[in-house]
Amino acid sequence: MKTDVAIIGGGAIGASVAYYLKTMAPGLAVTVIERDPTYAIASTPRASGGVRRLFSLPENIALSNYSIPFFEGFAETMAINGAKAEIGFKKGGYIFVVPPSSTDMLKANYDTELSMGCNVLWLEPDEIKHRFPSMYVGDLGAAVLSPDDGWLDPYAVLMGFRKKAQSLGAVFLADDVTGMERQGARVTAALTAKGQRIEAETFINAAGAWAKEICAMLGFNAPIEPLRRFEHYFECEDEIEPLPYLKDPDRLAFRPEGKGYSGGVPTLAEPRGYNMEADHAYFENVVWPALAHRFPKFERTKCKSTLPGLYDQNDLDGNVIIGPGADGLGNFHMLAGFSGHGLMHAPGCGLAMAELILKGRYETLDLTRFGWKRVAEGAPLPERGII
Repeated sequence: MKTDVAIIGGGAIGASVAYYLKTMAPGLAVTVIERDPTYAIASTPRASGGVRRLFSLPENIALSNYSIPFFEGFAETMAINGAKAEIGFKKGGYIFVVPPSSTDMLKANYDTELSMGCNVLWLEPDEIKHRFPSMYVGDLGAAVLSPDDGWLDPYAVLMGFRKKAQSLGAVFLADDVTGMERQGARVTAALTAKGQRIEAETFINAAGAWAKEICAMLGFNAPIEPLRRFEHYFECEDEIEPLPYLKDPDRLAFRPEGKGYSGGVPTLAEPRGYNMEADHAYFENVVWPALAHRFPKFERTKCKSTLPGLYDQNDLDGNVIIGPGADGLGNFHMLAGFSGHGLMHAPGCGLAMAELILKGRYETLDLTRFGWKRVAEGAPLPERGII
C-alpha cells in the first residue's frame, strides 16, 4: 500500500501527529502503524499523567506552555459529533522541593520559567511548611510551586487523539513493523508482520521505548533505551492536606489520586531492557522510606498496586529527539526519547512535527536544538536538576 505519511507507533505521540497532520492538511494520506490497538503494554496508559511547566530548557517550557492550555480545552477540541473527550484534567499544581545545595539551580530554572510567562511561586522553607504542614522541610532550601499545572488521565488523552484523528481520516493499522527499506538517504518502505509493504513519502518513528528497534532496521543506532519504572497506588491511614504533584531531591514523585496517591521513585540505575515485571519489594525498600521522610504521616501507608511501564529513555541527555537527519535520512523523522515527558508534550510535539513535515520548518515552537544533530555530534542538551 501507499500513503503520504507513515507513523510508526500509535501511542499518544503518534496519534497526536496524525491529528495535527489531518487538521492542517485534510487531503494528506496519513497511516499510523500500531502493533497493539489494545495498548496492553504501551507506555502511555502506564504514565503518571503529570503535566508541568517546571523545566530549565526553554524548549521544554515552551512545549508545556503550549500543551497544558491545549489539555485544558482538550474535551471540546477532540469532541466528535458533540461527544466530549473528557480527560479528567485536575489543576492541582506542581511543586519541586530542593536541598540548600540545589537552590541556585532551582533559582536559575525559576528565573527562566518567569521569563517565559509561567505562573510560578518561590517558596522559602517556612512558606512551604505554612502551605503544607504535613511536609518535613528541615532539609530543604527552597521550593517552586506552579499552581496552574496538574495531572490528567493518560489513556483518555491517547484515545481522544486517536479517535479524533480517525474521524478526520487518519488510518490506524493493527500491525507490527518488522523491517524497513532504504535507498541511500531515503526510506522507501516499511515491512510488516502481516506481509504488508507500506510505501510513503515521509516516515515518523514514534515507537517510544521500541524506537531504537526501528532505527536498527535501517542500519544505525539511536541512544534510546527502554527504562522500567513503576507507578504505585498507595493510601495513607492518616489525613493529609491537599497536595500538588510533588517532586523531591530523592526523585520521589507523587500526586493525589482518588482516596490515595499515585507515584514512585524512577531511577536511572535500572537496567535497560523490555522488562515489564512488577517488583513488589521496590515500594517497601525505596518509595516508602522516601515518602515517610518527606511526610512523616506516610509511616502508615499501604501500597495497593504496582504498575510497571517503560520510559523511552534518551541516554544521551534525557530529552526528545525530533526531526530528520538520523543517519543522513531526509524523509525519516525521529520523534522519540522523551524520557518520561512524552504525554505532557504530546500536543506541542505533534504540532511541531506536523509543521516540519508540511511547511519544512518550525513555526509555533522552535525545537531545532532537539534535532538529531546533537546526537551525531555527541553534544548532549540535558535539563538541570530534573530527571
